[in-house]
Amino acid sequence: MLAFLGLLVGALVAWVLKPSVPQDVTRYVAMVVVAAIDASFGGIRSWLEQTFNDRIFLISFLLNAFVAVALVWVGDQLATDVATAVVVVFGIRIFQNVAAIRRRVFGG
Repeated sequence: MLAFLGLLVGALVAWVLKPSVPQDVTRYVAMVVVAAIDASFGGIRSWLEQTFNDRIFLISFLLNAFVAVALVWVGDQLATDVATAVVVVFGIRIFQNVAAIRRRVFGG
């Protein structure tokens, strides 16, 4: 409940302050957001499966974000679009987690 409240407060603060992201770092912020969504759905899935561990969730959250940003940075250094590959991989993981959550909640 505390995490949900923190999420709501953070969303409200962002809505009121309307922060802007410099154009140079938008690709990196996008990767962090996708990694955060992946970790969040993974956390929900593990909570529903009663295997949730806050330390594993935090490490997954931070490590996924770091690896995603690092891959995009390396791609930028090599003048290659690695961001698409990162989004595809995280997208697959997100949909797998959502499918597992749906099966857990609605059966099947």
